[in-house]
Amino acid sequence: MEQISGTAKAEPRPGGRGKGPGDAPAGSGPAEGVWRFPVPAIEASVPRTRHAVRDRLLAEGLTGVRYQELVDDLLLIVSELVSNAVTHAAELSPEVVTELSVGPAWVRVSVEDGDPYRPKALENDTGRTGGRGLLLVKSVTLQAGGVCDVERRGEGGKVIWASLPVPPGPAH
Repeated sequence: MEQISGTAKAEPRPGGRGKGPGDAPAGSGPAEGVWRFPVPAIEASVPRTRHAVRDRLLAEGLTGVRYQELVDDLLLIVSELVSNAVTHAAELSPEVVTELSVGPAWVRVSVEDGDPYRPKALENDTGRTGGRGLLLVKSVTLQAGGVCDVERRGEGGKVIWASLPVPPGPAH
């Protein structure tokens, strides 16, 4: 198990390379791997997870102007999904697990909890405050050219995920 940001722990998953920034040739794109960040379903876990994911993205080579918008979008998505899990699923799920998968063309973030309720993105209602986190995730994902979904887990919980494309490198 690897310590990230001093708080959230990343667990490399089987099949994930888990290599650091020095392992990929410069300019070749991000290093590939899969990492899991289990945290308790409490408010303090939202910024902890966001910082852990940010640190991992940067360590895997998603740095500089080329990746800035992708990293910003991913961090917004992570914040919204973990916040939703902590707010709405904590009673049935004392732990929330964020998974980060980095590939050559896509980066996927997912948040899993033990609550079986499958949320739906609310419509944009200017009379309501709050309650639009999933709508924001869907909007940011689609604008970036990605895809997102909610899936049931065999254990009764759910996972909400978003995959965003990695920006192409400069033409040679």
